[in-house]
Amino acid sequence: MKANCFVAPNKVEVRDFPDPQLLNARDCIVKITSTAICGSDLHLVDGYVPAMESGDILGHEFMGEVVDVGAGAKHKLKVGDRVVVPFPISCGNCGACKAQAYSLCENSNPNAWMAEKMWGHSPAGVFGYSHLTGGFAGGQAEYARVPFADVGPFKVDSTFTDEQVLFLSDILPTGYMAAEMCDIKPGAVIAIWGAGPVGLFAAQSAFVLGAERVIVIDHYDYRLKKAQELGCEVLNFDQVDILDALKEMTGGRGPDSCIDAVGLEATGHGPLYMVDRLKHATRMESDRPIAVREAIMSCRNGGTVSIIGVYGGVVDHFPLGALMNRSLTIKTGQCHVHRYMQPLLELIGEGKLDPLHVITHRMPLADAARGYDMFKHKKDCCEKVVLKAS
Repeated sequence: MKANCFVAPNKVEVRDFPDPQLLNARDCIVKITSTAICGSDLHLVDGYVPAMESGDILGHEFMGEVVDVGAGAKHKLKVGDRVVVPFPISCGNCGACKAQAYSLCENSNPNAWMAEKMWGHSPAGVFGYSHLTGGFAGGQAEYARVPFADVGPFKVDSTFTDEQVLFLSDILPTGYMAAEMCDIKPGAVIAIWGAGPVGLFAAQSAFVLGAERVIVIDHYDYRLKKAQELGCEVLNFDQVDILDALKEMTGGRGPDSCIDAVGLEATGHGPLYMVDRLKHATRMESDRPIAVREAIMSCRNGGTVSIIGVYGGVVDHFPLGALMNRSLTIKTGQCHVHRYMQPLLELIGEGKLDPLHVITHRMPLADAARGYDMFKHKKDCCEKVVLKAS
């Protein structure tokens, strides 16, 4: 089969690989029809996530048709089923899975010891996301092996197109969970850092959950325009001081909740940002926390900071004093995708969420390297790339 793999920092390549085989009775094999490039894939390719090896197949947003099923999953799946595959790999039986905290599955990461050294405890295994989270082959490929296939793959019928449901694998539930963690009350003002796909889905979700105003922060005009099309107010951080602007827009109070949908490669200005850039480049600091710092400093007293952007390790100059003295609450986590797939499918069907709004580029899997280059460098107003595997 053909698959897109990590070769070295800043280099990906489509290569030939053996077709995947069933390794466990609860596995299935999916022939992939659509997959996508995620912003968090860029963190891997840029070299900021450890334990990547040359030849690792990338991708954790994918869907397709079941072509083989292990005996232990035949009660849930059959050959020919059309499925969307959630990015966390979850066993369905551990305490975390039974609590619907699927991204914290206690059994799916065979390299848990590596994650424990980094984070204290291990989260779930993840498709195509380094050996730190299991070393599983990803979905930017023609075929993928899906472990725990009686738990993960979500069946969808032909009523929906691939592009309507593909993002149920990750970024749509991730954006929704970001908004849900804000505990939105009627009349709430929500500020979102990042007008990428996750930020835009967080904005749509915030409105669905009852927010009165959503303010989106970025510095690419084409991304801010997309946010405006959703009814959001926008701020360009190249043009204004974000803390001052948000105070002015909220009568000096600050947003009720702030969402960081940027993560570890955030961009900004000023001396502290330059320090972060230097430490990040020299690996003295694993993440650049510009966005999350601003979110904490901007949030109203007693408000909530929702962190859905991906972070990998340690940061400097974290405003812990602001959190403590102003009674702020932080909520965060990799998305528990399985929990949200059915309710979000219903919202798509009702027209309350529009997944197609984020897609700007479609191309064959063979052009994956070009897609990564466009997405990373924001060429041709690239917001989201969908790859067609078949």
